[in-house]
Amino acid sequence: MDQNKIPQATAKRLPLYYRFLNNLNHQGKSRVSSKELSEAVKVDSATIRRDFSYFGALGKKGYGYNVEYLLGFFRKTLDQDEVTDVALIGVGNLGTAFLHYNFMKNNNIRIKMAFDTDRDKADTDIGGVPIYHIDDLEAKMEAIKVVILTIPASEAEGITGRLVEQGISGILNFTPARLTVPHYIRVHHIDLAVELQALVYFLKHYPLERKGELDS
Repeated sequence: MDQNKIPQATAKRLPLYYRFLNNLNHQGKSRVSSKELSEAVKVDSATIRRDFSYFGALGKKGYGYNVEYLLGFFRKTLDQDEVTDVALIGVGNLGTAFLHYNFMKNNNIRIKMAFDTDRDKADTDIGGVPIYHIDDLEAKMEAIKVVILTIPASEAEGITGRLVEQGISGILNFTPARLTVPHYIRVHHIDLAVELQALVYFLKHYPLERKGELDS
């Protein structure tokens, strides 16, 4: 299987499938249909079947999918047995929330360290994650390739330039700034304000009908 031939839209849905399958496995379920998967992850059945088809015959018609087999398959596909260390930059309200949550509870991602410009936060820790001053960035995170940015937009470009020089591979950007990076660095932008505005717009213009309720 050539991972490079998998559409990016399909690749982004794989963690959703893995999370649901993991929950089913904990519940003792042995098999699941594409319809059940569809209702759980809010992706239509045809899309799920198409996504799975890129990986070969994962299920049987009339039987559905073997939960344990699928879980093992996607664990290997998503490298769930290999821990990825991540650095967080910006220990404000959002950054602090990430540190308290961390990610190792449910998957293979661990915030290993955090950085901030506030010297009072340096040499402390939150949720067991050590916090360093931003001046120590290059000295501390030489082995880390993935970063979460939760800093003011005005600081984003400067920090990103330092990360590029550091050899970073991926950035999860929670700032409104649109970062300029070389083509070999992947950036995922998550603008909470934009997502909220989009949600309100869809609520106003594309309201969903309630099912199972009688008209009064």
